[in-house]
Amino acid sequence: MIGVTRDQVDAVAARARAGLMLAVQAGLAAGLAWYVAHDLSGRPMPFFAPVAAVITLGSSVGQRTRRVVELVFGVAVGIGLGDVLVVLIGRGPVQIGVMVVVAVLVATTLGGGASLIVQSASSAVLVATLTTTTGQPWTRFLDALVGGGIGLAVMTVLLPLNPLTMVRRAADPALRAFTAGLHEASLGLAEGDPDVIQAALTRLREAEGTFTAFGTAIEAARENVAFAPARWRNRGALGQYVGGAPQLTYALRNVRVMLRRAQTALNDRERVPEVLPASIRHLGDAVDLLRQEWARGVEPVAARERALRAAAESGRAYEAGVAYSGGVVVAQIRTSVADLLRATGVEYAEATRQVRTAVGWHGRPHGARHRTARSRPAPPLPPVDPA
Repeated sequence: MIGVTRDQVDAVAARARAGLMLAVQAGLAAGLAWYVAHDLSGRPMPFFAPVAAVITLGSSVGQRTRRVVELVFGVAVGIGLGDVLVVLIGRGPVQIGVMVVVAVLVATTLGGGASLIVQSASSAVLVATLTTTTGQPWTRFLDALVGGGIGLAVMTVLLPLNPLTMVRRAADPALRAFTAGLHEASLGLAEGDPDVIQAALTRLREAEGTFTAFGTAIEAARENVAFAPARWRNRGALGQYVGGAPQLTYALRNVRVMLRRAQTALNDRERVPEVLPASIRHLGDAVDLLRQEWARGVEPVAARERALRAAAESGRAYEAGVAYSGGVVVAQIRTSVADLLRATGVEYAEATRQVRTAVGWHGRPHGARHRTARSRPAPPLPPVDPA
């Protein structure tokens, strides 16, 4: 007997919990769609109604409204073509192939997305194989309209998903990966090991996917809150994530630039002050504190304080004296700290002021900062990593 670990059981349970609400939504929507189309409207076999309801709920998060529109038009195109082609060329394997080709070409020509194309083709196949030529084609279109509308009603009014839960579940792995990458990079810089920094870079590249999922969850949550009156009370709490996510993406990209330059500094055997890896570690701590404070729905005061400590440590590194690549690392830390402060809700000008104050440059003449770094000018910022 194959052994099952506790982690595997927990993972299965977590997936089941995550899918339970969607399953209940889909079941309720399918039953209601059949009831409305069959029992209330008197349609003998309104199979398009529950199918449309389930497809609506299964559409990609953050795009459900668009998917419903595409679904309805896709069904209309498929049904219309299917009915016409059945009359003209009959039924059979060759005819079905021709119907699919024509349906896909028409949907593509209309500029439809994947949902419209798939629904056009599948609706044409259903008309050609499972329906009769009796009855009015527009009734099947109305079935799809009823199903799509009920699907929307279920997910926005009757059983709306909790938008904050969706976003927090997506934000957690993104911010944990960001934190882990910074901590690993700090260790690599402290040990003078460029391979460890490379591993941190790889981790952060892989984190791009979690940040994409984070952004998608935010779009879905915004849509949910906009259409679901029961979730309007979450707009304020959701605002932390909505406003902070873009700034965290900027910070992630700046950190990747910083780590590549840190790797170069080690390869070139530049002197690395001890406070520099400490600064990166504090930046990682700030990201983790932000994750925790957002999850609790509180003002991210601790995250701001730790981010500013990272800026202060980077300023000490500059004062101790760094070569070119080290100077770029310091500059990118300051930029990342500013991004992180903006993610916590601090305005751009105020974030810049706080970073300058933490570094010790507030109120100094523009050229004074260069003279304090052992007469070594600060290098220009490199471009943001487009990857």
